[in-house]
Amino acid sequence: MTNLITVNDVGFSYKSYDSDPVQAIEHVSFEVAAGEYVAILGRNGSGKSTLAKLLNGLELPEYGNVVTAGYDTTDDRMIFEIRRNCGMVFQNPDNQIVGTTVEEDVAFGPENLGVPLPELAERVTSSLTAVGLREKYDTSPSALSGGQKQKLAIAGVLAMRPSCLVLDEATAMLDPVSREELLALVLDLRATQGLTVINITHHMEEVLQADKVLVMDNGHILLTGTPRDIFCNVKEIRRIGLDVPMHTGIVHCLAEGLKQSLIGQEYVECEAAKTVALKLLKEASEDNLLVAAAHLRKNAGRKGYGFDSLEDAATRDVVIEAENLSYIYDGAGITTQALHDISFKVYRGECFGIMGHTGSGKSTLIQHLNGLLRKQKGDLKVLSYDLSRSGDIRTLRRHVGLLFQYPEHQLFAETCREDIAYGPTQLGWSETDVAASVDAAAAIVGLDDAVLNKSPFELSGGQKRRVALAGILSMEPDILILDEPAAGLDPAGRDEIRGYIEKLRAFDITVILVSHNMDELAYLADRILVLNGGRAEICAVPDEIFSRTDILQRCDLSVPRTVGFLQQFIDVLPSLNIYQYDERAAALALVEAMQHNLTAERGTQ
Repeated sequence: MTNLITVNDVGFSYKSYDSDPVQAIEHVSFEVAAGEYVAILGRNGSGKSTLAKLLNGLELPEYGNVVTAGYDTTDDRMIFEIRRNCGMVFQNPDNQIVGTTVEEDVAFGPENLGVPLPELAERVTSSLTAVGLREKYDTSPSALSGGQKQKLAIAGVLAMRPSCLVLDEATAMLDPVSREELLALVLDLRATQGLTVINITHHMEEVLQADKVLVMDNGHILLTGTPRDIFCNVKEIRRIGLDVPMHTGIVHCLAEGLKQSLIGQEYVECEAAKTVALKLLKEASEDNLLVAAAHLRKNAGRKGYGFDSLEDAATRDVVIEAENLSYIYDGAGITTQALHDISFKVYRGECFGIMGHTGSGKSTLIQHLNGLLRKQKGDLKVLSYDLSRSGDIRTLRRHVGLLFQYPEHQLFAETCREDIAYGPTQLGWSETDVAASVDAAAAIVGLDDAVLNKSPFELSGGQKRRVALAGILSMEPDILILDEPAAGLDPAGRDEIRGYIEKLRAFDITVILVSHNMDELAYLADRILVLNGGRAEICAVPDEIFSRTDILQRCDLSVPRTVGFLQQFIDVLPSLNIYQYDERAAALALVEAMQHNLTAERGTQ
């Protein structure tokens, strides 16, 4: 196999006029064969995106060299040919969409490469057909869903007939079904067109089909191997702030509880993990199962709600009450019904989840909750404020904090401390109270003085998100709305966000959590509102939501990964409670179901 990309001892640093250079890549070498699928893993700030930009000449190495499709990226004469061969799709498709219609956007790249008609028209049509957007050719990109925009970005790259497609967190903002569809599309293009794929991702399940995995840490390639080679090193992977596929983690927890070795066993693929789990359970004695259950029960996932029960919730204050809330977007002669007669209640101190496929109305709904969008029809009260009155809305925003989908875009001040202090300062608080609120907010999200005195624009993506969250918390809101707070973060960053939410609940702050991550919602939320096409499908506790496969299918949603894995054991372990939402809880459920089996067998003897 010939190499399409060769990276030879490459280094790169970002320069700053008032601080030392930041070394992003250091002595990195690897090769990518034509037609290969390579996955790149690493924590936020490990150098993954910088490496991607080096592959097609968006950045040039300080030392070493990158050869893409036979061309050195430092050769100015061949830069267009390099970028034609190595196309990139970024995390936020809005950043690379330039056309006023879908057709125009796809034509932009090949047109700038000088592709003549009628070949240009043929490329646009075939690319849109490949991604399933041919019928949308005259649609404005702004009218597309997030998943469709990402497919549009891919179509724009495909129209340039690349040899390699680089996906830089391209699925981070997508719902589970859209993410699966997008990855299936890319792998189909690889099979049918011989496309080389480089996928930078934090979704470990996307890595399983890769030929090769590169793990980056602090600008270096720490590990290289097949998915099996990488994910069998569970402790090492987690030590550097990454994770393994959920089913792999469950088997690892199970073996740890049973004090059994997994050396030499294959448990990275889902079916193999099931086989190993059953083997471990069947070979365990009753005493082993008893000890494992006690061990796993110590740290199994939380299901201690913000209130003791739903009956207890009904005795608490209602902080948000919507009844028949509707909203229509009307612009440029196009009307879109975004919300249809939505009704729900939120109680003080709970974590209330909102989920739905891309374009289901989630963002429209939460923007009503602090008056960013004014209600058009129906009733909405938040903390007893009537959101039809402007005076109430201004007062309400002191009590309701909203962290947007890209919270780092909310940062603007010269230092993190000034940024966090901006909100309480604008509320007219004294200097003493402002300072106290900044310190308290920084403590919750783990920011020390060294970070507080830096510019927010010097920080990693995860640190920026902490500062943005602290800026909201410093105003001491009664309700905090989080719109995809963990999207694009590495596993350690997602765990940090989870920890912050649990801390906030201890202060009796009501949290509204919007997420595409089923595992995250199932673990954290007391109740979940499911939206579909702007309508409320169901509002219930997680167990009830994820038992309704009819609703999940209709809404293009999926069950949490733990539930999906445990469902495979029902035939063998019929007493198994499949509604578990973290690895240890799932492993514990398997042990308890096996104990139940043994007890039942004794009873029949």
